[in-house]
Amino acid sequence: MGIRITPSVLDANLADLTNEVRRIAGVSDLIHLDVMDAHFVPNLTFGLPVVASLLASIDIDADCHLMIDDPDHWAPRFAEAGAASVTFHLEAARDPKAICRAIRAAGARAAIAVKPATELHDVEDLANDLDMILIMTVEPGFGGQSFMADQMEKVRRARSIADRSGADIWVQVDGGISLATIEVAAAAGADTFVAGSAVFRSEDPAAMVERLRVLAAGAHT
Repeated sequence: MGIRITPSVLDANLADLTNEVRRIAGVSDLIHLDVMDAHFVPNLTFGLPVVASLLASIDIDADCHLMIDDPDHWAPRFAEAGAASVTFHLEAARDPKAICRAIRAAGARAAIAVKPATELHDVEDLANDLDMILIMTVEPGFGGQSFMADQMEKVRRARSIADRSGADIWVQVDGGISLATIEVAAAAGADTFVAGSAVFRSEDPAAMVERLRVLAAGAHT
């Protein structure tokens, strides 16, 4: 089972986003793009036009995390724009199964995210249509928050769902991932890690990605 490090651009220099992504493109597995609409979460970042423009100028696959209302309408459009993976929130979806199928039909991996207070009962029923389960280890909306260790039991449940499905379902964690926390998440069963401030606030973002990968690989069960 591979380890994937997917740096989030929330803590990058958004005025020079293409070059910021290129700093870590050679060592990262994907770039994580946090799309927020100031409705589903209390923050506003960027939308489809910015993502489409960025994807046209970089040579790394993008993992788009949609923290927005109405993913039924928008999620497939990010796949059509060229995202390799599109994640939407269970809490915002009207028909999660249809969204997953539309994302896949547009050529991307389909992923579902859950907030810390959301259980995984409905996610298990979607296993045949999913490529990734994202467990939020902070409340979504802002970077730089503290890692919620009490979410590790949910990570273990997500790992169990993925393994029982027999499919290639990744288990991702997002929020507070750093040198101090990535081993805990990997030991719980995560294999895909979003790291924002840990990477882009470091002196050498590419070296930080490699350090995180080594720690996760050593701790993964």
